Amino acid sequence: MSRPTVLSASRCCRARGASLLLALAAIAALAAPAAWSQHVADAAASAPALSPALPEMATPRRGIALPGGGPTAIAPVVADPQRAARQMVAAAHPLAAEAGLAMLRAGGSAVDAAIAAQAVLGLVEPQSSGIGGGAFLLHFDGQRVSAWDGRETAPADADERMFLGANGQPLPFAERVFGGRSVGVPGALRMLEAAHRQHGRLPWARLFERAIALAEQGFPLGERLHAQLAADPLLRRDAAARAFYYRDDGSPHPVGHPLRNPALAELMRRIAAQGADVLHRGPVAQDLVRRVREHAVPGRLSEGDLAGYRPVQRDAICSDWLQRWRVCGFPPPSSGHLAVMQILGLLERSAPVATPLRQGIPGPDWLHAYTEAARLAYADRDRYVADPAFAAAPGGRWTTLLDDAYLRRRAALIGPRSLGRAEAGDPAPAASTSWAPMPAQPEVGTSHVSVVDAQGRAVSLTTTIEAQFGARILADGGTGLAGGYLLNNQLTDFSALPADAQGRPVANRVQGGKRPRSSMAPTLVFDRSGAQPGQPGRLEMTLGSPGGAAIIHFVAKTLTATLQWQLDPQAAIELPNAGSFNGPTMLERGRFPAATQQALRERGHAVQESELPSGLQAIRRAPDGPGWLGGADPRREGVALGD
Repeated sequence: MSRPTVLSASRCCRARGASLLLALAAIAALAAPAAWSQHVADAAASAPALSPALPEMATPRRGIALPGGGPTAIAPVVADPQRAARQMVAAAHPLAAEAGLAMLRAGGSAVDAAIAAQAVLGLVEPQSSGIGGGAFLLHFDGQRVSAWDGRETAPADADERMFLGANGQPLPFAERVFGGRSVGVPGALRMLEAAHRQHGRLPWARLFERAIALAEQGFPLGERLHAQLAADPLLRRDAAARAFYYRDDGSPHPVGHPLRNPALAELMRRIAAQGADVLHRGPVAQDLVRRVREHAVPGRLSEGDLAGYRPVQRDAICSDWLQRWRVCGFPPPSSGHLAVMQILGLLERSAPVATPLRQGIPGPDWLHAYTEAARLAYADRDRYVADPAFAAAPGGRWTTLLDDAYLRRRAALIGPRSLGRAEAGDPAPAASTSWAPMPAQPEVGTSHVSVVDAQGRAVSLTTTIEAQFGARILADGGTGLAGGYLLNNQLTDFSALPADAQGRPVANRVQGGKRPRSSMAPTLVFDRSGAQPGQPGRLEMTLGSPGGAAIIHFVAKTLTATLQWQLDPQAAIELPNAGSFNGPTMLERGRFPAATQQALRERGHAVQESELPSGLQAIRRAPDGPGWLGGADPRREGVALGD
């Protein structure tokens, strides 16, 4: 399989290498708890020296300057993909991937592996996901694709003005995030339990054994978590979090510190024995509600909200692309699949780019076409997409946004110069809606797990507490023990402004019981060549990413690079990130040469560099023989493991 021409072929992930060494020590310690302290010391001593890391870029890259690129432009650094003959797990942390693979080796299903991996992620990557948040799970059982919605909901008492100040304008984002006001009703645990009832093969309790053992014995604090703890300005304001994650001088525990979480271990023991109701009823629910309602910035969550939460099994949206592929993703309240497939569909209906890659990375011609398509897709996303229980699809079905005639009309708007900012289209003129576009606001956080099992079943699971460390509330479940789990700030994914200046309502405004719009894009891809009627085809790929609104770009890039440019998953993931949210053209900092940036500016683009920290996990069927190829994003600590 081809891969980009590279100017540097060395593997550059010192932080991920250090985290892997420390994680391997933790895995070994599960078999020999008495030797745990020595494992940590040996792993820390053997790890390379770690350089300071940005909060969302915990794996510094190395490379050499591209011609004309200035001192910070670097070539892609490409590792070989992982290979597996039968089964594979790709997750955002080595300990999570190992826990998932252990379930597959025990005869578990893809759903079993995903739940075990998620249980560990909530412990070792608490800033991104956990039992205090929500998730979307896309599942293939060998015959059909199903979409399991565990998105958080707004409390019944929430109202559309709850994030406005006295002047009627949105509060600053940091004020909206911090405290009980932003906490939605968690949904991940009940959703995973419901999916396990249908598709699990191992006992529910067994799926939590690895996570419980790690919580009891401790896991080595990784560089990414350490960097985010050091940089976060809000988490220390929560007394429980300050006592748990930080030392007396206010600095976080050092990289490699064995972080034990007895409160979460106790809660997971109860969940393993009694199920998801542990979180939704009784003393744990009462503790959660108390922390939200008695916070200095109180929220409106009630015990009734927790008890009444229900996951939703939805119909996946499957879209044909490039004549061969069938791409399946999540329907609203996620905007992910619709936006990804609008972008790819618009590019398919536009003039082809002769040379999409230059020196192994996306060149200005492709970047121009791609970001113009993105502007059009994000304009539609901001106007139309919201919880389908509260906002009707244009024309009565969400796929009007993907209809061929509509995409052709929109693709005709892509010209030689940038649109700058696109207006939403009208996919169903006969049933036109009066929604106002949602104003731009931050979306961040999240984690992802991809699984393929030996029976050909697959999972793509994207899971979140929204911002890093969520609402910055650490709950111990009323156990009185150290540690616990972090509560989400998912209500900030609603539009803070409920209406525009003309009084038109925003579809994604806050309403009681509503699920906020998401950008999460768990994705399964099938080769539909020779597929039987009613069947999606042969499973080809499972992928997804964290990253807030940029998830759409990360997934679209990886689909394009693997299925159109024929790169392997690891090479595709390591390509630099780029996109537009219907504003400036965003380029991953230090990854594109100055000549590319200048070429875009000459076409009218306002170019900005940003970290764009993806966390892609992807597994693809090997095109050169049996088995699977796995890729994990070097920007974070993930790995792909299989056998």
